[in-house]
Amino acid sequence: MAKILLKFKDAVLKEFNLDKDVLTIGRKPTNDIHVDNLAVSGTHARIFKKDDKFYMEDLNSLNGTFVNGKKISVHHLTNNDVVIIGKHSLNYVSDTDSVKPKVEKEPNIMDETIMIDSKLKDEILQKAPLKESKSDMIIMGGFVVIEGSTEKNDYELTDRITTIGKDKSAVIHLKGLFAPKIAALVNKRKDGYTISSATGGKGIKVNGKEFEGPHKLQEGDIVEVGGLKLQFYIKENS
Repeated sequence: MAKILLKFKDAVLKEFNLDKDVLTIGRKPTNDIHVDNLAVSGTHARIFKKDDKFYMEDLNSLNGTFVNGKKISVHHLTNNDVVIIGKHSLNYVSDTDSVKPKVEKEPNIMDETIMIDSKLKDEILQKAPLKESKSDMIIMGGFVVIEGSTEKNDYELTDRITTIGKDKSAVIHLKGLFAPKIAALVNKRKDGYTISSATGGKGIKVNGKEFEGPHKLQEGDIVEVGGLKLQFYIKENS
């Protein structure tokens, strides 16, 4: 029987036999595989069985689901696949599937998704452009730099996740020896934008106040992070 090993670092926390057609994974205790970490969405992903094969499907989670280092939407699981969700790993073990099959087209299966707050693990951070139709693109947001030094004075927040930090992959670059690689994440959603700390620590302020969890940005908000002072703006798309 196939099973999942839930691990934190090198320690196995629990084993789950895949004896059901669908198992949900997420931060909510009602999930079949409960992962208690703020980087994990309430209902983050699921494992489902189709034609005697098991698949891992991301349920439009905020931080994404990664299999063997690659971000996935739906992935056919094979023996020894390692799934990264937040700061935990889920190892897929199957004694009937010792050899990986050829790559095949994966089923296009989408379910309703719950998106909850997050603190993204730096090592698996990726920008994920949001595909939208014109009818979905209600607003566009951005930052104007009003204090501090960075490459540009104006940043339009066009990606699903915009990163702020010292890392080369960051969209808004911070300068300074002690600046974190990724300090903050700005998440683009249909109903607006939220900002959250990528490390779970302090050091980010909105309108002069620190906050916990994601903070919904409003037009004119002043964000302070890593020596930068940014003013948030929104504009309606034509």
